[in-house]
Amino acid sequence: MNLFDVYPLLDFEPVQGKGCYLFDGDGNRYLDLYGGHAVISVGHSHPYYLQSLYEQAGQLSFYSNAVKNSLQVQLAKKLGTLSGYQDYQLFLCNSGTEANENALKLASFYNHRRHLVAFDNAFHGRTAASLVVTDNATIKAALNESDHVTFLPLNEIEKVAELTEKQEICAVIIEGIQGVGGIYIPKREFLQKLVELCHQNDIMLILDEVQSGYGRSGHFFAHQLAGIQPDLITVAKGMGNGFPIGGVLIHPKFQAKHGMLGTTFGGNHLACRAAIAVLDIIKQENLIENARKSGNYLMQELMKFNGKIKEIRGMGLMIGIEFPFPYDKVRNTLFKNYKIITGSSSQKNTMRILPPLNIKKMDIDFFLESFYQVLKKV
Repeated sequence: MNLFDVYPLLDFEPVQGKGCYLFDGDGNRYLDLYGGHAVISVGHSHPYYLQSLYEQAGQLSFYSNAVKNSLQVQLAKKLGTLSGYQDYQLFLCNSGTEANENALKLASFYNHRRHLVAFDNAFHGRTAASLVVTDNATIKAALNESDHVTFLPLNEIEKVAELTEKQEICAVIIEGIQGVGGIYIPKREFLQKLVELCHQNDIMLILDEVQSGYGRSGHFFAHQLAGIQPDLITVAKGMGNGFPIGGVLIHPKFQAKHGMLGTTFGGNHLACRAAIAVLDIIKQENLIENARKSGNYLMQELMKFNGKIKEIRGMGLMIGIEFPFPYDKVRNTLFKNYKIITGSSSQKNTMRILPPLNIKKMDIDFFLESFYQVLKKV
C-alpha cells in the first residue's frame, strides 16, 4: 500500500527535536521557525512536557468520557485562570476543525438559525461545517458547497451591518489573526463594533484562536487586544505542543445538555496531561511575554530591509513577510543553504514565521543575517 499523495513535502525528515531546532538522521540541525503549523508552543522535547507525558502514560493513557476525569477539570481551571476566562465553560475535542465544528453547532443550538458569516481568506478547517466557512474553493468538494454562508471583506463592518439588516444570522466566525490566509489582523475597532452588532441581533460571535491563541500573539488570545469577549472561542494547535487536542471556551449563557456534544478521544487522559504541561510551562517561563518581546524585535529588524520586502504583518510570534514576488525561492534558499524552516500561506508572495514561543534572540539574529544574505541574491 502507498500513501495517498496529498502533501507537498520538504526534502527533509526530522528524527529529533530540541527547543527551536530539528535534527535529521545525519545529525544536521535546522532552525524551526514554523513549529509544524504553529503547533510547537513550548519547544521540542521540553523536559517537563516529556516527563508529564511519561508519567501519565505509565498510569492511564485513555478512557472515554463515560467516566469522571479530574485532569479535564484541572485543565479547565488552569486554562481559565491563564486566559482570563474563568467564568467560561470548556468542551474538549481533538483538533481545531473539530473545535470550530462544535462551536458552530452550539451557536445554532442557541438561536436556532443556520446562516453564517465568515471573511475573505478565512481558514477554519477541513471538515463539514468548518470547511463551509473556509474561503478556499480548491479544497471543497460538491458535498461541501453551501448556500448558508456569506463571505465578507475583513475589517468592513458596514458590510456585516448590511447583511444583518436583510436576514437573521446564526453566527459570525473570525480568526484572531488570519493564518493560512497570509497573516491579516482584524482591526481593534472592527472587532469592538462586531461585538456590538452581534449582541444587538442575537448573533453568536465565534473567535477562532486555533492558530493565534495560546500566547502566540503576545497576548493569551489575539482578540484580547481589542478588549472584547466573544461567545465562543476555539483553540487547538499550541494547546498540546504536538499532542492532538482542541477545545471550545463557551460563554456561561450556554446551557449544557447531556448528549448535546460528544467525542470518543477528546479530553483523554494523555491529551489533558500534555495540555496541562503546556500551560504550566507558558506560565513558569513567561512565554507570552517572550512572544511579545521577540516578535516586536523581529518585526522591527525586518522593517530595516527597505525595498526588499513589500509588507510585514503580524503580532508577537505570528508574522507574515510579504514579498513583491513569489516567496518560494526565498523559502527554499533559506532551507537549503541555511537550514532554516519557514512556512507558506495561501498568498503565494507571503511567508509565515511561527516559531516556538521560547525562541531566543540569538536564533532570531541568525535568521535575520541569513535572510539578509538570501535577499541579496534573490
